[in-house]
Amino acid sequence: MSNNNQYDMLIVGSGPAGQKAALHAAQSGSRVALIEKTRELGGSCVHRGTIPSKTLRENALRVKNMRMNAELANFELPEDVELATLINRLNDVLLAHDTYMRRQLERSSVELIHGRARFISSTEIEVITVAGEKFSLTGECIVIACGSHPHHPDNIAIDHEHLFDSDSVLSMMYLPKSLIVLGGGVIASEYASIFQALGVEVTMIDKYPLPLGFLDSDLTETFVNGFKHMGGTWLGETVVTRAYWNGFDAVIAETEDGRQIKGEKLLCAAGRIANVKELGIENANLKLNDRGLISVDENLQTNILGIYAAGDVIGPPSLASASMEQGRRAACNALDMPPGIMHNIIPTGIYSIPELSSVGLSETQAREQYGRVLVGVARFDEIARGQISGIQNGMLKIVCDPAGKKVLGVMIVGEGATELIHIGQMALLSDARVDLFVESIFNFPTLAEAYRAAALDIVHQRKKL
Repeated sequence: MSNNNQYDMLIVGSGPAGQKAALHAAQSGSRVALIEKTRELGGSCVHRGTIPSKTLRENALRVKNMRMNAELANFELPEDVELATLINRLNDVLLAHDTYMRRQLERSSVELIHGRARFISSTEIEVITVAGEKFSLTGECIVIACGSHPHHPDNIAIDHEHLFDSDSVLSMMYLPKSLIVLGGGVIASEYASIFQALGVEVTMIDKYPLPLGFLDSDLTETFVNGFKHMGGTWLGETVVTRAYWNGFDAVIAETEDGRQIKGEKLLCAAGRIANVKELGIENANLKLNDRGLISVDENLQTNILGIYAAGDVIGPPSLASASMEQGRRAACNALDMPPGIMHNIIPTGIYSIPELSSVGLSETQAREQYGRVLVGVARFDEIARGQISGIQNGMLKIVCDPAGKKVLGVMIVGEGATELIHIGQMALLSDARVDLFVESIFNFPTLAEAYRAAALDIVHQRKKL
């Protein structure tokens, strides 16, 4: 670290948002310090969230596929399988990722500081190192990118031994025989379907009729049907009043209608709140909003001039991809550099089994804005690649304006959805007509061919207008 404690930009947190803010600012010639309290870079995304859960998902898919071929392979997981064996490549992935990130920061001359950050004022931050050394840094601007942590409801007795949150669920020693999952959001849906694919008896409970309420119901119904087909249980419109370990052999979830649901373990996925407990934001006159997050304006600036925030600490969409862009844009705005057009076209990727992904307007949102819209649907079991690969539980949906020309949104459920969605994203970004998908020649057989089938569905409807 330099002896001079004056920086153009100070960044707190090395997750996706903090990294991109630091790299962009440093590459523009600014003097940048990135403060991270843990030895590892990457935050929850790398170490407790995105990468670990996706690593587990890859093995869950392998197990699911082997089980589908059980007649040939006679495959069964042993009853005492350790969870660590199912994420055995995780350490290699994390080490490679950490090495890559450090090289990137070093090449860009970002000064990496290992210590706990705390605001002294709106322009000054105190850092306490693991050795207890204290010093202060001053920044022309500051970006808060310290992520979030799971919300623990008062009525759920999370102990990280029997009842887990999304940060601790992968610390389970052994794969349980049964698991209760509380919540119907992205994290709950991902873990519920992943554990079910591994052969765990999963019961998913939420107060809403369907999970993932921000998606169209035909997509979420396809997800729920796939979850149930694997053996999972979905309990919608069910309010859990209390959950606890009975001290003997089970976790108990009590519901408002008087039921008691038992499981070996429980995962509570009840949202996340800003990770600012030790940051002393009150010293910079910052406050959390009623959702426990930091509010920002369209430029990602907080209510304090010169202090910006990005990533999970400001709340939804809470996607690593969106956080990276927020970090970059926060740096641009702070340093008075043009950030480019801020697109609302951010794809959503849900790594459940099956996957779900969407970009642009959903059918529900489009009908609210335009009234009548044209919708084209292609089901994977009608696509040659889907039939060949046995990927039949899936669909692709294109939503167009009332004239059936302008693409408003694309939604996909089924394996490969998070990759396929980018074709729709490019169409939306280029303001393309739906005819583009008809006139394009797709490789055969591919799941991408579903775009052409859905587009033809719309063209046929258009002729009847």
